[in-house]
Formats: sequence, C-alpha cells, structure tokens
Amino acid sequence: MTVNQKSAAQLIYLILAALFIASLVTSNLTFQKFFYWEPFGIYRFEISVGILPYPITFLITDILSEIYGKKKANQVVIAGIFASFFSMLIILVSDMAPAIDNSPINNQIFSKVFGLSPLAVLASMLAYLAAQFIDIRIFHFWKRKTNGKHLWLRNNFSTFSSQFVDTFTVLFLLCSFNVLPWEIFGGLLLSGFLFKVIVAALDTPILYLLVYLFRKKFDLAIGEEIRE
Repeated sequence: MTVNQKSAAQLIYLILAALFIASLVTSNLTFQKFFYWEPFGIYRFEISVGILPYPITFLITDILSEIYGKKKANQVVIAGIFASFFSMLIILVSDMAPAIDNSPINNQIFSKVFGLSPLAVLASMLAYLAAQFIDIRIFHFWKRKTNGKHLWLRNNFSTFSSQFVDTFTVLFLLCSFNVLPWEIFGGLLLSGFLFKVIVAALDTPILYLLVYLFRKKFDLAIGEEIRE
C-alpha cells in the first residue's frame, strides 16, 4: 500500500469512527420520543426515534470488520463506550446547573427531556457491549468459514443475532429501571427487532457498494484487510 493510500485509509477510518460515535450518542439522547410507522398498512411499528441512527453503528462495524479487521472494529466500539459515558457526565452536570429566569428551557423541561438519559445510557451501554462484540465475532466467524466470500451472509447473520440481543437487553433494563412500563415490553421488542432486521436487509446493497469501493481504492482482494 502506498503512502497516499495509507493516509486515505486512516482518514476514512476516522470519519467512520466519528459517524459511529455520533450515531451512538444521538441514539442515547433521543430515546424518549416514540413514534409509529405503518408501511403499506401491513404492520404498525411503535419504536423510539433513538432506534433510527442505531443500525448505522452496525453497518459501520461491518465495514470496519471487512476492510480494517477485527481489532480496528473493536477499537471503535470501545471508543463509543467512552463517548457515551462522557456525554452522560455532561448531561448530569448540565441538569444540576440552575437555569436563569429567562432561559428558553427551564429546569423542569430540561430534566424531563434529559433526566432519564443517564439510565438510558447505562442500559444502552450494557446492551451495546454485548451486541457489538457479538456482531463482530459472528461476522469474522462467517468470514473465516466462507474464505472472505458471501458478504451478505456474514453481514445479515451477525446483525440479526446482535440486534435481537441489543433490543431485548436494552428494553429489559429500561423496564427494570422503571424508565418504561413492562406492559409495552413485548410490543417494543417485536417492533424494534423487526425494524432493525428490515434495515439490516436494506443496507446490504450499501455495504456491498462501499466495500467494493474500498477494495478498489486500496487494492484489496476479496477477504483481504488493510494491515497496519
């Protein structure tokens, strides 16, 4: 690999890591708003807006696993943990700071919107740790088994498994912390998992395109990874 290619590879890695962390932190901060989506009247999804950026994190770890390898993918996952806990600390300090009389957002509104975020971040991080490492491990298991072929297989198998673990764990913890009522656990689990499965299936062509472009740019063979 040339010097220019190494420089480009490092820049792209940093951009993907930044997108990963931004998606993860945004997901944690926006989880309290729920909406419904009823495609073609077939099924009514009732899900948190926090779930919208979350599939992006799994797409990015699959790209990193395929092009940069397991070690680099795990590094971004760990960086996401630090970013999430740091954002939680900022929210806690911000919530304790008293609002002035003419503040557009008073103490009560701020606490209502962000007050549960630390619990959500804790629940999300526990689920996130389990899901992301499962995703990366399963991805590389199938990569070895298929000798780097059948990208769609490892992409979807790893994502389906890890997304179920993530959805179940985060909802179980949020209900256990009394952030969400147990009555909606089953509906949110089904809606959340199905939504993530659909998104994972739809992003497969995007993954193929990006992996193709990266392989072409860095002269990588099928199954080959960028070496440090």
